[in-house]
Amino acid sequence: MALQLGQAVSDGIGRILTRTGGILLAGLLAIQLVTQAAVNTAVIGYLPPEVAAQFGETAGLALPVSGEAGVALLAAAFLASSVYFVVLSRALARPARDLASFPSELLTRRTGRATLSMVVGGVVVSIAVTLGFAALFFPGIFLAASFLFFAFAVGVEDRGTVGALKRSWALARGDRLKLALLVVLSGGIGGTVGAVGSILDLAGLALASEVAVSVVTSVLFTALYGVIAAAYLQLRDESSGGSGGSVTADPIDASSTPEL
Repeated sequence: MALQLGQAVSDGIGRILTRTGGILLAGLLAIQLVTQAAVNTAVIGYLPPEVAAQFGETAGLALPVSGEAGVALLAAAFLASSVYFVVLSRALARPARDLASFPSELLTRRTGRATLSMVVGGVVVSIAVTLGFAALFFPGIFLAASFLFFAFAVGVEDRGTVGALKRSWALARGDRLKLALLVVLSGGIGGTVGAVGSILDLAGLALASEVAVSVVTSVLFTALYGVIAAAYLQLRDESSGGSGGSVTADPIDASSTPEL
């Protein structure tokens, strides 16, 4: 059976409205804030003193350290984000009854190998999707939809970079049009967040702008990842001869009261 997107949305939102979802939201927000601070710090550190002083007045989050330290922090944030997506995929793909807990094994099981695969594959996917969008736009959406489950193939199924790319491509086969809606939704979220930031920037509230953008981005994208996780479970169960795409593994009713 084909992917049932409505069921994936309901199940995915339910997965986020749990203790696991709250922890993942906090983690993503922390990475967003650190990344923004690292970027601002690095830029200020490498600008001429007079320009740096002017930029520093309008920049939001920044740290009183050198530009080199800012670059190092940015690299650390990039690595942390790769670890984060390994953990996110493992955490959200568990049965619903387990989402009230957050065991340490989510972070400790083969994390080094999985993180390396996530970094390499993430770069490959980013380049491919960017070139696709630059070419005729639609190839970018096609590729983004095809590799939507890459992180889950790495984190949950312990596949290497090439194996995870192939696995995601196979899972998406036949459902790329529906998955493309999630890609478009992701772009819509980005546009909404950008609009919020621009309004606050025009009001001269740079710090509030960057914090608000980080918060809104974290909330919306955590919910989106929950939906992607639910879609992955549907298609994984179907491909392995499970109950098919109509029901995910131990689905959650988003209308019920979640355990926070």
